[in-house]
Amino acid sequence: MDYQSILNSIYNEVLVLDNNGKIADYIPELKRVNTEKFGIALIDNYQKIYTVGDAIEKFSIQSISKVITTALIFSKIGNDLWQRVGFEPSGNAFNSLVQLEYENGIPRNPFINAGALVIADLMLEHFENPKEYFLNFIRELAENENINYNEIVAQSEKENGYRNAALVNYIKSFNNIKNDPDAVLDFYFHQCSIEMSCEDLARVFQVFSHNGIVPRSKFKFLTTSQCKRMNALMQMCGFYDQAGEFTFKVGLPGKSGVGGGVVAIYPNHYTVAVWSPKLNKKGNSFYGLETLERLTTITEASIF
Repeated sequence: MDYQSILNSIYNEVLVLDNNGKIADYIPELKRVNTEKFGIALIDNYQKIYTVGDAIEKFSIQSISKVITTALIFSKIGNDLWQRVGFEPSGNAFNSLVQLEYENGIPRNPFINAGALVIADLMLEHFENPKEYFLNFIRELAENENINYNEIVAQSEKENGYRNAALVNYIKSFNNIKNDPDAVLDFYFHQCSIEMSCEDLARVFQVFSHNGIVPRSKFKFLTTSQCKRMNALMQMCGFYDQAGEFTFKVGLPGKSGVGGGVVAIYPNHYTVAVWSPKLNKKGNSFYGLETLERLTTITEASIF
């Protein structure tokens, strides 16, 4: 498969589309990003890298980080995780509070904000220095020691994170948050602030296209069963209340973030990451989704 030619063609097609998306302005620091940025990186299972556009420029991955924290806790405590958080699509906005009331403080899945806060609480519970451990693990997966938290973005989120503060305190009222809410929020805001490029992201997510094995080191991070479940979570819940449409149009497991990043996995074939900051009304990158739909259409290959 000539992925480079395919990516070049898709990039040129998508670039001329009328993009009416809007940047995530509720996080003030993200408003500073150049809205015209657009990059794609694909890494196949032979470790060959294909890029086009702004594929090596770093950006805030935001909610894409939730996949890695969830996988870390899943690898640590196994199926006990599902006592604290569910694995069903939410059907509501990613920052919604409404389901928590009638579901007794158990978030519907780990990729909505409520679920990610429970995962953050578990990170504090199971790692002595969770911020350091998480960052080092990301660097290891990406094979890049120059990945860091963006402290300015983390602070910006903290200063405007009233809904997340409401979520974590509300969940604590159901005794599903064990640590101090401020400590949970601090970790959560930092994990979302991590900056990496499309190329970094595609490399990080290779573990999910290799049945839970980190390709270079051959480290078995997840069991085959756990990897299957992580990919299923991404398929069902990775795009909030647009997950059904993404499955219908693209047909790959994946995850988006309000920083404009999108990453997807074609198990045993490739991982692909796209960055374009303008978001559609559901909070997903407009160009990102257009790119991935074209990729699976042109290659005639998806998990379906």
